[in-house]
Amino acid sequence: MIEVRNATKVYRRGKTEVRALALETLTVPKGQFLSVMGASGSGKSTLLNLLGALDVPTAGSITIEGRDIAKLPDDELSRFRRDRLGYIFQFFNLLPTMTAIENVILPALLSGRSRDEMHPRAHALLESVGLRGRDNHRPDELSGGEMQRVAVARALLTEPALLLADEPTGNLDSRTGAEVLKLIREATAARNLTVVMVTHDPRAAEVGDRIVRLADGAIIGDELLRSAAA
Repeated sequence: MIEVRNATKVYRRGKTEVRALALETLTVPKGQFLSVMGASGSGKSTLLNLLGALDVPTAGSITIEGRDIAKLPDDELSRFRRDRLGYIFQFFNLLPTMTAIENVILPALLSGRSRDEMHPRAHALLESVGLRGRDNHRPDELSGGEMQRVAVARALLTEPALLLADEPTGNLDSRTGAEVLKLIREATAARNLTVVMVTHDPRAAEVGDRIVRLADGAIIGDELLRSAAA
């Protein structure tokens, strides 16, 4: 599913070069839930940005579903991000003036799909994440855990192949965070999605199938907890 080969990312600040990432190799098979851990500045966010095609490596390759995404033309890259990737963020990124179901549908509308086409699927997803009866509630009428559930439903709407999660429990209390992680685990397992989740929380990381630890942009630990099918 994912193959990273000799990927580096170097940022230039004036005359100074900062090496944010230097990965010789990282392979993530389809259906695996990968947790990525590391201190601030370890390269976690840089890796997530590269996998999400929000940035390109300075050198090396990032291959997802057999395509080197750094070499895709802009229009194809936009379609890849829109159709093959789902995102879950720490701060939910919901539009405050929209209802839960409108927030879930929005990415599909931006890709040219019709509201009538996507409404039944969005409604079913909200129910599947435990938000029956919350379709027409706006974010300020929802708890933090409920807002993150909306974000999970939104990420799943377009049936992505890869789900990227950036500290999805970082803004939640421990009990609610555990519930959201269980939800992500169950939702992705049912769809055989590949997941890459960045987290500081060791308890959150253990929800995954595998934990990769980064320091100074390089892998310093790689632990398989369970098979992807478990």
